[in-house]
Amino acid sequence: MFQTIVNAFKIKEVRRKILITIALIFVYRLGCHIPVPGVEVFSGLEDFTFLQIMSAVSGGALTYGTFFAMGIGPYINASIIIQLLTVGIPALERLSKQGEEGKRKINAITRIITLILAIVQAIGIIVAFKSSIDTNKIFGSEGFVKFLSYFFLVIVYTAGACLTMWIGERITDYGVSNGISLLIFTGILSSAGSAILALIQGMFVAETAAKSAWTLIGFIIVAILIFAAIVTVNSAERKIPVQYAKQVKGRKMYGGQSTHIPIKVNASGVMPLIFSFAILSFPDLIMNLVGVSNNWWTRNMGTGSWPYMIILCVFILFFSYFYNQIQFNPDDISKSIQGNGGFIPGTRPGKPTADYLKRVSNRITLFGAIFLALVALVPSMIFKALDPTNSVGLVSVFSATGLLIIVSVALEFEQALQSQIMMKNYKGFLK
Repeated sequence: MFQTIVNAFKIKEVRRKILITIALIFVYRLGCHIPVPGVEVFSGLEDFTFLQIMSAVSGGALTYGTFFAMGIGPYINASIIIQLLTVGIPALERLSKQGEEGKRKINAITRIITLILAIVQAIGIIVAFKSSIDTNKIFGSEGFVKFLSYFFLVIVYTAGACLTMWIGERITDYGVSNGISLLIFTGILSSAGSAILALIQGMFVAETAAKSAWTLIGFIIVAILIFAAIVTVNSAERKIPVQYAKQVKGRKMYGGQSTHIPIKVNASGVMPLIFSFAILSFPDLIMNLVGVSNNWWTRNMGTGSWPYMIILCVFILFFSYFYNQIQFNPDDISKSIQGNGGFIPGTRPGKPTADYLKRVSNRITLFGAIFLALVALVPSMIFKALDPTNSVGLVSVFSATGLLIIVSVALEFEQALQSQIMMKNYKGFLK
């Protein structure tokens, strides 16, 4: 990867895109440190599992209530909603198949939903942490003036979420790789850097030197092993061979070549984890927002409890198959192969081919879902054992979603750079 970056900087156009990407990421990180009037550190964030993950993704901006406190969260939620609605609403499904024009309209709908979710989420955060807000530093704390103070905060946080979305889209248009993914990647790395720095600082304190040193060593070993496992599984795929028959048209012969259909073990990526965590965190989030504490859900379905882990695994399995149905359609692939004069050796064209592809896809999806379930549970248990009190934030920062995002975005960024370099080389060859 480092060699890819070095080669990219040697090409002027690619170097320009990298510098634009770095500049926009710098603007985003700057916004994560701009304070909002009247807002102190949000106390009690540890009671919200979902908000802890959001804070880690935003690089700690949510914890300190800064301008970009909500980060890219509303846009991610809006994108997930659009993906789900595309399957169930025929009009959106038709738009998704209309090329660039359809993509532009879907993006416009996603932005509108992002705005609505940002307003709702800003109101929820202000209601949940109103004890950490001093309205006297805004407009005042009496009657209508207090309402204006809260209204001002909703506007500020909504504007921050929309500006974050705009920065991500500009990175996608003028920079390298997917801008939204890079912003999440940057936030997680920032939180990870703070956690590691806390461990290093603890090594220079006599009371915590030994514990911090062993925790840091254990963290490095575990992180390397987990990253290696994620990279291996993300790169793993089943190649189904396809043979095309020879066809004579006029004086020319076509076909007769062999190719394959790649089916990735973890084709759905991090999406099943995001769906599962969001659904399981939603009841706890609502109960905390309305002020209901020590309820049945928190006592019996808290993070780390056996019912929570079992239901989480079931949700991961369900959403893995659900997302696979969206991405992989065996009937369409079978018709495409048959229409181009191809066949899978040992399998008859038509419905038998579709059934074979569906059977293979379901088996591979099962292994991918089991892998995601292990990634969701095992790293959290290990990091919790290394940092039982979560004093440096290992558990919240290096969650299952965070680990997969770090690896996936790093691989995606390298592939994007290689594509840019290859495209430039092809242009030079044609000239």
